Amino acid sequence: MIYPENFETKLRFDKVRELVKKQCLSSLGRDLVDEIRFSNSYKNVNRMVNETNEFKTICLEEENFPLGYFIDVRQSLEKVRIEGTYLELEELYNLKRSLESISSILRFFQKKEEDEYPYLMKLTGNVKMYPYIFDRINGIITKNGRIKDNASPELQHIRSTLIQKQSTISKRMQSMLRAAQKEGWVDQDVALSLRDGRIVIPIPSAYKRKIKGIVHDESATGKTSYIEPSEIVETNNEIRELEYAERREIIRILQEFTAQLRPYIDDMFLAYEFMAKIDFIRAKAMFAIQVKALLPKMVKTPTLLWEKATHPLLFLTLQNEGRKVVPLSLQISNEQRIILISGPNAGGKSVCLQTVGLLQYMFQCGFLVPMEEESKIGIFDKIFIDIGDEQSIENDLSTYSSHLMNMKHFLRHSDTDTLVLIDEFGTGTEPALGGAIAESILDKLNRKKVCGVITTHYSGLKHFASEADGIENGAMLYDSHQMRPLFQLQVGKPGSSFAFEIARKIGLPEEILKDATEKVGEDHINFDKHLRDIVRDKRYWESKRDKIRRNEKKLNQLVEQYDKELKDASKLRKDIIEKAQQEAKDLLQNANKTIEKTIREIKESKAEKERTKKARKQFEETKVQLTQAELEEEERINRKIQKLKNREKRKGQKGEATEATEKVATSKPIAKAKKQFNPDVIEKGDMVKLDNQNTVGEVIEINDKTAVVAFGSILTSVKAKRLSKVSKSQLKKQEKTYNQTSALVQERISKRKLSFRQDIDVRGMRGDEALQIVMDHVDEAIMLDIKEFRILHGTGHGILRQLIRDYLQTVDLVRHFRDERIQLGGSGITVVTME
Repeated sequence: MIYPENFETKLRFDKVRELVKKQCLSSLGRDLVDEIRFSNSYKNVNRMVNETNEFKTICLEEENFPLGYFIDVRQSLEKVRIEGTYLELEELYNLKRSLESISSILRFFQKKEEDEYPYLMKLTGNVKMYPYIFDRINGIITKNGRIKDNASPELQHIRSTLIQKQSTISKRMQSMLRAAQKEGWVDQDVALSLRDGRIVIPIPSAYKRKIKGIVHDESATGKTSYIEPSEIVETNNEIRELEYAERREIIRILQEFTAQLRPYIDDMFLAYEFMAKIDFIRAKAMFAIQVKALLPKMVKTPTLLWEKATHPLLFLTLQNEGRKVVPLSLQISNEQRIILISGPNAGGKSVCLQTVGLLQYMFQCGFLVPMEEESKIGIFDKIFIDIGDEQSIENDLSTYSSHLMNMKHFLRHSDTDTLVLIDEFGTGTEPALGGAIAESILDKLNRKKVCGVITTHYSGLKHFASEADGIENGAMLYDSHQMRPLFQLQVGKPGSSFAFEIARKIGLPEEILKDATEKVGEDHINFDKHLRDIVRDKRYWESKRDKIRRNEKKLNQLVEQYDKELKDASKLRKDIIEKAQQEAKDLLQNANKTIEKTIREIKESKAEKERTKKARKQFEETKVQLTQAELEEEERINRKIQKLKNREKRKGQKGEATEATEKVATSKPIAKAKKQFNPDVIEKGDMVKLDNQNTVGEVIEINDKTAVVAFGSILTSVKAKRLSKVSKSQLKKQEKTYNQTSALVQERISKRKLSFRQDIDVRGMRGDEALQIVMDHVDEAIMLDIKEFRILHGTGHGILRQLIRDYLQTVDLVRHFRDERIQLGGSGITVVTME
């Protein structure tokens, strides 16, 4: 149950509806937005919010979700339930595109794992798609929505006959026009025209008797008559009859298809209901992304444990102004059922109240809500609000009477699963009496274990809340030094109204404030002052505690970092020593073998003993050098470790760490010799590039002065001095730049292809100017792989047309060009078809 009737308007949920509607792709989704209703079923709410959350994931992570044509054809389908009716061509085209979109959505979910989007995949269960319908539609209309010539044998015959007769008339009329121009009856720049679907010759009225025929029209001045020659009247009549026959055959085809579709209409409606739900859920997901909403932990009990919740509409408003909204954190549970919020005017009490009501209502309507993910949100059976002024002249209700009417409803219908939201509790009448009544109502609501958030200025209610179980005081914080609200809710202590401070800030005379102090009494003023002092002291000690906590955390992190560095350094020292010892041992063994071999060779060659002694002496010196290098390396590592220990000891004596220590720099083990990069020496297999060029190639063969280099699939022989060697880092950087450039070029080509004009108009231009535009357009068509476009040059004397066509003949990639059909412009337009 929701109370009152204008609940959504008071909480501004109607604004949320409008924002979600803007995210819908069609009327399918917008209709469902209008049907949003509050639900107190845990199962329904859980399903709705999970559907929205899954679609939010799709919007953020999936790039190929089909959003092509969300078109509502339900009205057309409803119409053709009646025998004899049929889908018009445009309706059939919309049906084709929308069914293709539904089919694409189904294929999207079929390719996913069952546990990836479980709630959304359940929506696909009752949707049926019939390949027969797709095949039949594709056999009737083209992808552009025109009836195909071969939609039926009869239609194909009619259209071929029609084209043949139109071609005959066009040729005959062109011949008659040239004859009339030769006789001087018609100007040379005149072209054939159309009147009422019939081809006519424009001729000055003075010569209209020269051509026998029917006058179909005259110009506004009466100087030009439009004549259909007698000898083609019969052929034109035949063309008109063929056009009528074509229309009748198209209607027959549409009627036949509609009759075949009629048995599947109920299944079609299920498919469009699925499309409507997808559009609707997507709109909610897009709104969630817009306001940074998510799915918190959901519980069945009427509980609220919110962390950093924000009002979505306030968030969007402040975001447009470049400001940030202050988040709200609060808890409502069995132990803390009602929060009584007090504080200064304009301190954010009402916003806090509206945030609670709007977010809870949104969630139980199936929306995600803007708060931290670890927040908990429960389900309430009823939400009652008393916000704003409900006075009514018609119903003889004052402001206070309307509040009492609301309280009467609350007391009668509320229970443990009810959330009540009351703004400015107890106002509207004499303060002492109003406060007493408000205290009694609050006591009754508390006894019924109702959950709620209430704002007030009455000190009596603050005292009552501090003593009653289940009710907790809360305060909207206020900076008494800068005299400005902080818009932060702090639960646990009542808040001061700061009435005297705010009055003093706006410049109310001090004598009035002094007189007011005497009237209200020092005790009341001191109580308010003590509240402010408590809040101020609490904020001070909380900031101190937070600072100590941050410093301790930082100190612990530094200690952990030092311990880790010591362990890493010890381990590294051990590994280096072991590797160095092993390598030294290997070197000594190899050296011994070499020495023994040398001695054996000396003995075999009967050399002198002095030479043998000299070789052994050199070996001993090498051994001593290796041992000394090992000792020096070990000593260096020991010094580094000792330096780290001393630094940690000094940090511990200070009590607080401020900077991280430098990491131990250790030398790497002796590695195998690697091939060094030498830019001056070019060898086979090296990557090189030509001077003043960026293309990189591979050296296939190298001679004294020349080299054979492969640039892609091209082999070329160049002088070696023109080549410069490319390092691996340069090669990777160039590949990355190339890939980025290639992607950018592809993106720009795609955008240019979308904006390519199929028609260009050069009428009225000079020859060189028009030719330059045509040349640019042809170049762009070749680059973008455009198959066909039209050039509007007009007829005139034919000079511009001939100039353009002479140029087109020189372009190899132009397959052919022709006059447009006479009904669409005739010789005044050149249709160009590209390879």
